[in-house]
Amino acid sequence: MESKANAFQIKPELENIIPPGEVKKLIQKTLNDTLLNKCYSVENAKVWTKSIADDINRNLNYSTQRYKHVVQVLLTQKLGQGFKFTARSRWDTDTDRQITDSFKILSKMVAVQDVEMEVIESENTEQEQQKKESDVNTIVQEIREHVKQIDKAVASKEPRFILRVLRSLPNTRRKLTPVVLRSLANQIYPVSERDAILVYVEEVTSGEQQNESASARPRATIKTPLPEVDAYFHLLALVRLLDAKLLDKASHCAQQLMTKIMSQNRRSLDLIAAKSYFYHSRVAELTNKLDTIRGFLHARLRTATLPDKLVNKSVFPETASNNEWARFLYYLGRIKAAKLEYSVAHKHLIQAMRKAPQNAAIGFRQTVQKLVVVVELLLGDIPERQIFRQAALRRSLVPYFQLTQAVRLGNLKRFGEVLTNYGEKFRQDHTFTLIIRLRHNVIKTAIRSIGLSYSCISPADIAKKLGIDSKEDAEFIVSKAIRDGVIEATLDPEKGYMRSKESTDIYSTREPQLAFHQRITFCLDLHNQSVKAMRYPPKSYGKDLESAEERIEREQQEVELAKEMAEDDDDGF
Repeated sequence: MESKANAFQIKPELENIIPPGEVKKLIQKTLNDTLLNKCYSVENAKVWTKSIADDINRNLNYSTQRYKHVVQVLLTQKLGQGFKFTARSRWDTDTDRQITDSFKILSKMVAVQDVEMEVIESENTEQEQQKKESDVNTIVQEIREHVKQIDKAVASKEPRFILRVLRSLPNTRRKLTPVVLRSLANQIYPVSERDAILVYVEEVTSGEQQNESASARPRATIKTPLPEVDAYFHLLALVRLLDAKLLDKASHCAQQLMTKIMSQNRRSLDLIAAKSYFYHSRVAELTNKLDTIRGFLHARLRTATLPDKLVNKSVFPETASNNEWARFLYYLGRIKAAKLEYSVAHKHLIQAMRKAPQNAAIGFRQTVQKLVVVVELLLGDIPERQIFRQAALRRSLVPYFQLTQAVRLGNLKRFGEVLTNYGEKFRQDHTFTLIIRLRHNVIKTAIRSIGLSYSCISPADIAKKLGIDSKEDAEFIVSKAIRDGVIEATLDPEKGYMRSKESTDIYSTREPQLAFHQRITFCLDLHNQSVKAMRYPPKSYGKDLESAEERIEREQQEVELAKEMAEDDDDGF
């Protein structure tokens, strides 16, 4: 009996094709019905093998070929041992025992397969969990880079880094999840401030909590974030609440964000504040409360436009002295320069220098001249070297002379060195913000010189000459310069080069006419201002002068008086 039991061991080829546990009973039932009730001969058993496999496939929608092979091997093993059967389709006791033993073996193998399937499923679950953790860490690190960009913008007073972060907000919005926000809050906020912000973040499930704990790394003592970073995180939380349609929490979060923005008077917050106003109004629109925030939005608009209205609506008295006019024109030039109106600013600053005393007020002239140099550089002009050689201005204009040299040569490296060496001096002169804008002019000058020097050059070489790390950035800069008309060239991304067009005769264009027109306008304005500055006696001085009749009458009286005096003298003799 033991030898027969060993003879019915399943062959090794079955180890990789045993079906899952849920079909065990169906296979047992099908084989029992076939072997005990239908199998009259080995030939019939072989014929019915396919019908068994079709039955299994029809019930479970599994691969027919797989189960056909399984049943073929089983029947061959069983029927190949010389089973004894009768025409009445009855097996003897020994055969029944053999079939039972084979089913036991099959059941054990199926049980082992079930365990293996569970192990595979658990491994797949672990892999999915690790993948989710990796995705969360990637997204958190990406937003952390945004935070670093905001810190850099605040430190360098350059808003373009914040603008770059806000441009990627739609892409970041699609990746936001409660786990990402909670992990980010743990890395940005100290423990004392963390609970206040987590109120606006959704609760997470137990599985997501594991991801959160895995993504949270031990960090040193966390400082309170900058107001710009705090506002950006509140903005992300507000966007997430809008996507989750949690309007009540979104309304409270928007109100808290507005409170934080109003409490800070920082120009570096302007870009984030503008985006926050939009989402604040969006929340009010979804909750049908637009009428409640109308006054608030109007107040913020008045605050934002107040300096411009002050200049436009104020009328400076014509009778003011030259010193007062000089100060007024200087401040007006600073305001226009901050608003990117460089041509108007340059005109006001030149007028301020003319109104100022020429032999006194050296400090005022130095201050105005510094701003004039920066504005001329922003206009694309290079100040004359004679300005920097004046005895009264030579020492104070040394940093601006170095700045002019860097801009004229289009040397980004030298421009960075000037900012490093004289940055504190520029901040004291209140020109640092304007000087930061010169970076684009330096790049344009460098691109123009490269376009004139090379007929064909690759973006990698351009990046090397500009001192840029990435050739993709250089390609973007070149394409923008071509679009703005800085250079006349074509960019071929497939072949990887920039080809400059042949230089045209500038005198065949309208540029000389525009230049002459600008000079003529300047001369006419100078003449008009000189005429207005000439002093004439006021008309009020002539009010006390006598008329012609009064003069004739006075002369007659004088003649009569002289005759009387002569007669008196004659009488005396």
